[in-house]
Amino acid sequence: MLKPSLSDLGRPFARRPWTCPRCVREQRRAARRCLVTSAPNQGAAATAAAADVHPVSRAAPSTHYDDRTLRQIFDSAPFWKTFSTKQQRGSKNAGLFQNRYLTRPEGFQHFADITLQKCKRIVAAVLGYSTPDDLKRVARDLDRLSDLLCRVIDLSDFVRSVHPDRKVQAAATQAYAAMLEYMNVLNTTTGLNEQLKKAVEMPEVYGSWSEEERTVAGILMRDFAKSAIDLSEADRRAFVDISNEIAEVGTGFVDHMAAETASLSFESSRLKGMDPMLVRQLTRWGSVSLPTVGMPASLALRTVEDPETRREIYMANRTSSHQNLDRLEQLLKRRAELAKLSGYESYAHMTLSDKMAQSPEAVTSFLDALAKDNAPQARAEVQELLALKQADARAGNFPAELNAWDRDYYSAHLTSSLRASTTKTRHPDFLSAYFSLGTVMQGLSRLFHRLYGLRLVPCEPLPGETWNPDVRRLDVMDDIEGRVAVIYCDLFERAGKSPNPAHFTLRCSRRIGVEELQEAAELCEQAAGGGLFATAREAANDGLATNTNPLDGNAVYQLPTIALICDFALPPPSSTASGRPTLLTFRELTTLFHEMGHALHSICGRTALQNVSGTRCATDFAELPSVLMESFASAPEVLALWARHWETDAPLDVGRVAERVAVEGRLAGQEIESQVLLGVVDQRLHSALPLQWAEGGGGRESTAVYQGVWGEYSSVREPVGTSWQGFFGHLFGYGGSYYSYLFDRAIAGKIWGNVFQGGGRGGGGGGGFGGGVWGRGGGRDGWRCVAGVLGEKGGGLAEGGKGAMEEVGRWGVGG
Repeated sequence: MLKPSLSDLGRPFARRPWTCPRCVREQRRAARRCLVTSAPNQGAAATAAAADVHPVSRAAPSTHYDDRTLRQIFDSAPFWKTFSTKQQRGSKNAGLFQNRYLTRPEGFQHFADITLQKCKRIVAAVLGYSTPDDLKRVARDLDRLSDLLCRVIDLSDFVRSVHPDRKVQAAATQAYAAMLEYMNVLNTTTGLNEQLKKAVEMPEVYGSWSEEERTVAGILMRDFAKSAIDLSEADRRAFVDISNEIAEVGTGFVDHMAAETASLSFESSRLKGMDPMLVRQLTRWGSVSLPTVGMPASLALRTVEDPETRREIYMANRTSSHQNLDRLEQLLKRRAELAKLSGYESYAHMTLSDKMAQSPEAVTSFLDALAKDNAPQARAEVQELLALKQADARAGNFPAELNAWDRDYYSAHLTSSLRASTTKTRHPDFLSAYFSLGTVMQGLSRLFHRLYGLRLVPCEPLPGETWNPDVRRLDVMDDIEGRVAVIYCDLFERAGKSPNPAHFTLRCSRRIGVEELQEAAELCEQAAGGGLFATAREAANDGLATNTNPLDGNAVYQLPTIALICDFALPPPSSTASGRPTLLTFRELTTLFHEMGHALHSICGRTALQNVSGTRCATDFAELPSVLMESFASAPEVLALWARHWETDAPLDVGRVAERVAVEGRLAGQEIESQVLLGVVDQRLHSALPLQWAEGGGGRESTAVYQGVWGEYSSVREPVGTSWQGFFGHLFGYGGSYYSYLFDRAIAGKIWGNVFQGGGRGGGGGGGFGGGVWGRGGGRDGWRCVAGVLGEKGGGLAEGGKGAMEEVGRWGVGG
């Protein structure tokens, strides 16, 4: 049994083969010279000192170069410019992500057309199957059909969101919409469902399938059931129409989130306490125009001394435009209608049927248990903030009560005073000097290598491969299998880019069959594919990365292709001469570890079938790896692997991070409460209640739900008139399952304490955890994974259900 305690991080773990025979699988030396091209002012001793600190591997000298280069491509702009242009001169456009169809906007239509032809051939073949030998192919064929759809849908959805060229955005949007519509039609094609049922009911067919094939068959059958497959043709058409409307309205809801009042006008004296430089930037004609949503408003709520000004800002900041509230209620009403059409009591019942929670009642049990566990801490924190307010001579506005517009202000004062009392310097960014983006990426690579035998290796992008010159490509290298994934890192801020950090799986792991390679060889010879691909293997994956899998008879696999999006600030121009890199705050460090946890899930979960690859698992299991990674971000043993001062190369005193964690944890109860509130709002808005709502209500119905939940669960009263649910974009993407983040935080805290900090008392961790939990993707029930890694031999955790949900709620998330 592997011992996964953090004391073992000084050496790589021995790794076990994946439990599933086809699982090898979805959705991450310090430098001899530090910043060699852009740090001429650093002493030789300091820059050379890191050469032999925690070497990645003494068995492969090339890893020293990879480790050093990894840091430099993120920390040195001149080095990146030289590195990234090595293959640019004289080379032809390789296409986005090396997808050979995507060298120009029109290529998206070509890509979609070719994919649709492949899909239609598979559909025709499956519908014609009659013998048991034919039907043995159904699970694999339908999985490939799903993969082909996702190849276009996932990639196009990402490109239309991040690409700066409007022509490319429009082309990607058209391809996305066309494939999504075709997918909805397939979901209501009765013949496919009938063939799948026939295969499942034949013992000689079902008995011949692997565990992955059986799991995928079950997933597809549930998907068909959710698509009203057993209803009349008229109802199936209605299902497609409603689904299309939900996609359109939901996208509009997310894209048009805005406050009812876009800005407020103040005399500058009313903003006393706020950064005067920012106030001056916002001043026009003697008056300050403050946007009600975004960074300035958030900063004002934390710093403005006048309570009445904060109240006005808070009310505007939390009141959504009535047009977007109409979109939200239309979305919720259509979802409720879709669930009813499909035979479910509510949309929450429909979406939770294949999750670990299984039912809204179980989710409510979890949230109530967690709220009860967290209530004493939340109340104590409110009293601490109220004491600060009562001691504040300026607080003449309801001194006996902590108002909603007081919370951020006094929270900022509390954390500021705590930081000042526990640090040797009052500079808030002291830790950032040790968290250059390059050293953090270096640290992630070193951690992954010790735990899983994986390294992040910089790779020069080909012309046209990325959507912006700042995007870095990393190949994920396994000590045994070679290249196992590709990550595109778009981590720097720029105009028009979303500020929200995110992980995208653009292509999942999947085994490419011999017949597919034959089909690809024919495509290479046809006019449609002629000249685009050099080999059949390249054509089989549209030009994206492939590899042979030594754990599956050297079968060809398409590799997970991942994109990571963050919004880290570039160093100011005045800093470039000194070689100062992008320095992350501790919160940004934790965010990057979180998103790389999602990526690691995709990387480790390299399955033969894409429906169970990596993050293609139950939504309430998908956040577990990423939340667990947040604990690694502050672990002393992990920080010792990489955290060094960007200029002097001095190692970080890890005790300073422990102080920061303790300070930020002082208000953890309030943060947990806010997540409980959002989880409950999500459940109630996705109940059967919207079926009773009238169209065009202007947000009155959803606002009543929002206000009601705050009145029932919040330790600080929400003022009448706010309608923040109109800004809750996750209602679209996580409809009915927003509780998942809190749920996985509770499980991650338990695993971290019992397994990694506990010296291996549980049944996983390290390589065992990666193979036994992440490496399974969606191929194993989440409750069984959790029970296994915690070493539970009896009890009801492995069986799941309401009782297991309540138990997880009682664990809390404080750890």
